Amino acid sequence: MLTIRNFRKTVGGRTLFENASMQVNYGERVALVGPNGAGKSTLFSIILREDEPDAGTLERDEWTMVGYLPQEGEALGDESVLEVATGRVGEMPALEKKLHELEQAGDVEGPAYLEAHAKHEALNNPQVEAKAKKMLRGLGYRETDFSRKAREMSGGWIMRAHLARLLVMEPDLLLLDEPTNHLDLLSLLWLQEYLKTYSGAILMISHDRQFMDEIVEKVYEIAEQKLISYVGNYTDFLRQREANYDQQLAGYQNQQKEIAALREFYDRFRQVASKASQAMSKLKQIERMELIEKPTPPRKPFRFHIPQPQRGGQRAVVLENLHMAYGETKVYQSLDLTIERDERTVLVGPNGSGKSTLLKILAGVVEFQKGERKLGLNSKIGYFSQHRSATLDPDKSVIAEVMDVAPTIREDEARGILGSFLFRKDDIYKKTEVLSGGEKSRLNLIKFLVDPPNLLLMDEPTTHLDIHAVESLTLALEKYEGTLVFISHDVHFIRKIATKVLHVSAGKVVPYVGGYDYFLEKTGALDNERAALTAT
Repeated sequence: MLTIRNFRKTVGGRTLFENASMQVNYGERVALVGPNGAGKSTLFSIILREDEPDAGTLERDEWTMVGYLPQEGEALGDESVLEVATGRVGEMPALEKKLHELEQAGDVEGPAYLEAHAKHEALNNPQVEAKAKKMLRGLGYRETDFSRKAREMSGGWIMRAHLARLLVMEPDLLLLDEPTNHLDLLSLLWLQEYLKTYSGAILMISHDRQFMDEIVEKVYEIAEQKLISYVGNYTDFLRQREANYDQQLAGYQNQQKEIAALREFYDRFRQVASKASQAMSKLKQIERMELIEKPTPPRKPFRFHIPQPQRGGQRAVVLENLHMAYGETKVYQSLDLTIERDERTVLVGPNGSGKSTLLKILAGVVEFQKGERKLGLNSKIGYFSQHRSATLDPDKSVIAEVMDVAPTIREDEARGILGSFLFRKDDIYKKTEVLSGGEKSRLNLIKFLVDPPNLLLMDEPTTHLDIHAVESLTLALEKYEGTLVFISHDVHFIRKIATKVLHVSAGKVVPYVGGYDYFLEKTGALDNERAALTAT
């Protein structure tokens, strides 16, 4: 289906790939991994024929339809959610225009025409609307959302509609760039189950290791300008890579010992007449050796010391007889909830059930209509929102923001933490006013970690992080001695951190004192998702 041979690519004077090769076969599920800036997105651009390698070849089956989900996308006009998902506005007219231009040029047998024709046929199917509604429901949309204008919704919801359109088209090769970024937990589980039975091939970039573990069967790592293949899922890849490194390091060290012994013999006896020829043979033996390069150790998550907060009272925060509504929409009625000291609680539930609202109520950042919110003794709250940038001083640099929050931290420690959360080299001297939304989110996260409160409320903290940064965050929070309430769609992160689950649904909050797997066992939540998948 897709073969890349011996290709080289240089961007901005930096060589990303040199003599790199990879292959994706029909029906395969493949993950592309590597550090930020290694060339993953560049490789996607080459596969999509939006860019070309400097050398080497890329071969795609001329009948292969490729579908691509970028990290970000926008609705172009007044199309509804359903029109985005069916391609009626935007996609279909663009395909028709392209087909007409290629027909006018007489190019009706080339791969561009064949692919455009296949996409047009897929979106012109009489069942396209029914399929689109199925995908939209699975991705968390309600029936009432189908007719809403897509541009009135957040970027994350627009991306879900674009993903639905891709699934409707059923391309032979599905390129997914961080597909779980904009999904809640239940939508992620739905997508995960759907992709397990997807008939086409999948090539994905993802920071969600559990998602990759469930789906992929091959991993290509971008390392030292090569594409290195591993058979198995992401966990298998980590195990094999560590074993390969240990083996290569042992080979390198053994060879270095051998070289040292041969050189010592040469240096010792080269001027001894009876042994000069033997000494020279030792030197030639070194020259004939195929030298083993010292392997680069696999990148590991950054471990840093997280300061421990002041100990609070037994009850961190209490809600009593709380009523909350947005206009006519009632979110909670007569809600009673107690968050105890040292609990690590994850909020789970369907989209729109009120998880983020509950987190905001606990944080004291939204008003409710009735009831009482009581903070425990010495409770100091920190609320982390993905969109919280108002706390950053636009005139300060990234590193200054961190140093000001934790005056006792050394600059090299601050640099290390910033580097682990994707702020590299000169990035740390950027003014916060020029940071992207994702960079601001990561910087706010770092500020919480270097000076944590004793009641930490976090809404999707792993969004905008790569897989190593997620692991660094996990390691830090495992040592955190305060109380934590969070929302996340990263199952691996949830399993590592949560000791209690609050299931939020239809205005009810049901506690499960145990980890995420205990919650699944008691509720059959995953089985329910699978049943919903077959029913939609």
